[in-house]
This record gives sequence, structure tokens and C-alpha cells, in this order.
Amino acid sequence: MNDVARTLYLVCYDICEPKRLRRVHRYLMGYKVGGQKSFFECWLTAAELREVRNTLAELLALSEDRAHIFQLDPRMRRDMLGRATQPVTDVFLIV
Repeated sequence: MNDVARTLYLVCYDICEPKRLRRVHRYLMGYKVGGQKSFFECWLTAAELREVRNTLAELLALSEDRAHIFQLDPRMRRDMLGRATQPVTDVFLIV
């Protein structure tokens, strides 16, 4: 995978302790482009993905907490229910 190409990932977590939960939430807010609560859509380069994996491994209590990172295909059709809206897919810049 090219380090400058971005891929869409779904990062989700279940954390038992409120202090760790806040730390992980705050950390992932820097990468998210969509999502809510403990599910975040993130466009990541290969280097950013490695950084997210390593940082989550440090922030989590691996015997109690869990995190999942799923690679998504942005070409797939989205099924939405309720008050869901299409995510904004305009070009964006992460500084």
C-alpha cells in the first residue's frame, strides 16, 4: 500500500474504564471524518494506520478493552435508516 494513498477504515472500540475511554475518543477525533460515539470513519494512509494501531495498543488495557479496525470499500452503496444522512465526500485536507 502506498503511504500517500488514503483508504477508508471503520475504527470502533469498547472500553471499560471511563478515563481510557476519554483518551481513546480524544485521540481518534483527530482522524475521524464521520461516525458517532464509538464508531469512526477514518481516511488513513498506511503510515497513519500503523500509528493508530500502535497508539491504540498503548492506550487500551488489552485484557479488558477491545478495538476493531475494518477496511471499507468507499465504492459500496450505503444503506441508511432513520435520520441517517449521506456522509460528505468532498475533497478535504488534513493538516
